[in-house]
Amino acid sequence: MRRGRPGALPRGTAERTLTSVGIGRDTGRPADEEGAERNGAARPAPQGEHREVSRLWHITLSVSGREAPLKEVRRALEQLAHDHPFLLTSRYANDHAEIRYWEEARDLHDAAAVALRLWGEHRSTAKLPPWEIVGLEVIDRETYHQRVDEGYGPPPASPVGVHPY
Repeated sequence: MRRGRPGALPRGTAERTLTSVGIGRDTGRPADEEGAERNGAARPAPQGEHREVSRLWHITLSVSGREAPLKEVRRALEQLAHDHPFLLTSRYANDHAEIRYWEEARDLHDAAAVALRLWGEHRSTAKLPPWEIVGLEVIDRETYHQRVDEGYGPPPASPVGVHPY
């Protein structure tokens, strides 16, 4: 996938295609390898096989727009959580919402691209309000845990679920 403006790609990049990075049983990987990937460690590819290296990224997506009934916003976010099972928590008001979840991707660019598509791709199926994305934070697992440990990062996604501000 070509990113950004038409013309030459930024120095040091090559044309790339976004792909899903499998994990666990769906990829034919033995169960004992699943835990290592869940904690953010990359596994080397078996001899002779090329495997994309993936990492976990903590996503915070902020959206806002024209006021909508709170009951409809809550129902839409609950449907989004059902459609996108990796959603950890979301907070909402009648004119804005914040969604937090973990995404597995090769790099920050891929994680951000997937996050930026989330709201639009689920807008009709989850009947989400026609709000626009006004903020996006993508941090790696290590940075997330470092912030939480130091007490200044995003609070742990607990309680999990959809909650009013």
